Amino acid sequence: MSAGLGTVQRRTLCMSSLAALMLPAGSADAASSGDAQAAARDELGGASGRLRAAINLGNPILARRGAAPGAPEGVSVDLAREAARRLGLGLELVEFEAAGKVVEAATAGQVDMAFVAIDPVRGAGLDYTAPYVVIEGAYLVRADSPLQRNEDVDRAGTRVVVGRGSAYDLFLTRELHEASLVRAPTSPAVTDLFLADRLDVAAGVKQQLEADVRRLAATSAPALRLLPGRFMVIEQAVAVPKGRRAAQAWLHTFVEEMKASGFVAESLRRHAVEGAAVAPPASG
Repeated sequence: MSAGLGTVQRRTLCMSSLAALMLPAGSADAASSGDAQAAARDELGGASGRLRAAINLGNPILARRGAAPGAPEGVSVDLAREAARRLGLGLELVEFEAAGKVVEAATAGQVDMAFVAIDPVRGAGLDYTAPYVVIEGAYLVRADSPLQRNEDVDRAGTRVVVGRGSAYDLFLTRELHEASLVRAPTSPAVTDLFLADRLDVAAGVKQQLEADVRRLAATSAPALRLLPGRFMVIEQAVAVPKGRRAAQAWLHTFVEEMKASGFVAESLRRHAVEGAAVAPPASG
């Protein structure tokens, strides 16, 4: 009797294994995708039921204040909303005035995801996706400045103002050897400090500096100009606190899909963003 039962059990097991092998490949892929999403959901706010996304209002390419308080707008906001929708989580948009503050909050686990520039200094406490947007960093000078090229900036006695903790602050801290850095509290405050303290160069996101030139054109401020070209390309990505591997992997796939589908390009167009481009597909 037990021998017969064993035969039946073996036959059932074999049939089950055969059935599993006969499942369409898509079914296995869907199950794997579902498992990955569930794991990411757990790491991105599953316990509380809400995704806390850090929004940097100091970078106008990524986000700006909306018509209502607490309702920012921009490509980073659109991506956060779509990620929360796909994960089935509520969304809490946590606003910051500067990139450095965003990095501090994300590193400390006070938010679940953040939209920041990729930088090796920041990598110590964060894990990144590939970039979704690339932005140019530029230099602003007075019209009568003797500086004509980006290469002219790194000279002894040249004072360059940057937004504290921004991607270009970190980059120029490493790259400038003769010029000295002066740090404004936030990126939007860079040009005003540049003028108030009669500094030599303002460094920042090209679009922000161009907007400052237009804003000041009708005032008594001196004429300003941007140096040709760019001194760096800023890669904007989605980051999570270090060690949230499932979240990082899911967001990496999510970002690539958002780029390929035209979601990021349409968001930039809808928000009338200039000076930024959709990042190319991730290599590998």
